[in-house]
Amino acid sequence: MTTEIPPVAEARPHPSGDQFRISHEGHRATVTQVGAALREYSVDGRDVVVPFRADEISPVFNSAVLIPWPNRLRDGSYEYGGETHQLPVTEPARNTALHGLAAWERWSVVEHSPSAVALKLELVPRPGYPFQLVAQIRYALSDAGLEVTLDVTNVGASTAPYGCGFHPWLSTGGANLDECTVRLDAGTRVTTDERLLPTGTEPASGTYDLRQPRSAAGLDLDDAYVDVVRDADGLSWAHLAAPDGRTSAVWMDESQDVWQICTGDHIAPDRRRHGLAAEPMTCAADAFRTRERLVHLAPGERHGVRWGLTLL
Repeated sequence: MTTEIPPVAEARPHPSGDQFRISHEGHRATVTQVGAALREYSVDGRDVVVPFRADEISPVFNSAVLIPWPNRLRDGSYEYGGETHQLPVTEPARNTALHGLAAWERWSVVEHSPSAVALKLELVPRPGYPFQLVAQIRYALSDAGLEVTLDVTNVGASTAPYGCGFHPWLSTGGANLDECTVRLDAGTRVTTDERLLPTGTEPASGTYDLRQPRSAAGLDLDDAYVDVVRDADGLSWAHLAAPDGRTSAVWMDESQDVWQICTGDHIAPDRRRHGLAAEPMTCAADAFRTRERLVHLAPGERHGVRWGLTLL
């Protein structure tokens, strides 16, 4: 009896998987299958986010989708529903579990038109996070820029701890970061310990007060902010303005109310200060333990957020 040998798996030359390209007028974007990350976004040839190559692994969580928790979780452990859970420690230097579980998963495409793409992920239960979620993210281009929506549903039998965030690195437009100016619509800074885990809050003051445009020269940030300020449309903004006045900007609506801002001073040398991470989030670091702004997602419940990017 001859056993049929299955065909060799299809070659996948890109570490980030299939590449989904969308466009509208002068707007161009590419979303990856792995992590559903925004690999590049430009307007009239100018980068809005720091891109990464199709043939490299996302270097520093570039535009990653951070679910079911953003930022750090102390020791990778937490208690929930009367049980203690232990997740893998993915940031050994600080002994934390970093940026959730979805950034290195292959998402499935469910929609792809010339100007929009949507992908879905079934996040299966696992040791450390025995909850079952289904996530769908959609990227859509228009004259206004790029709009991103994420909807997550608990399809399991028990309530799940949940938070989300995103990790775009705003582009300097080719300038040195020190030549750029930063603005952030938020009035309170989350204080941290040496592991960048929260210890409390304080009014944003001095170099941490970014409510008015401030030179990025000398700024060394990896900080969360709350008490966000919103415009007449209910949006809170982070701006990175280049010397020529063009501004890479990210906004979030009322579905998120925490910013994380990082200048990248303490990452790999070839990536330091290469842009500004301006991260919309539903909660700050360690929310599974602190319970601050933690979403308790009941069985069958859906949680949605909306944010976006543009070049001003």
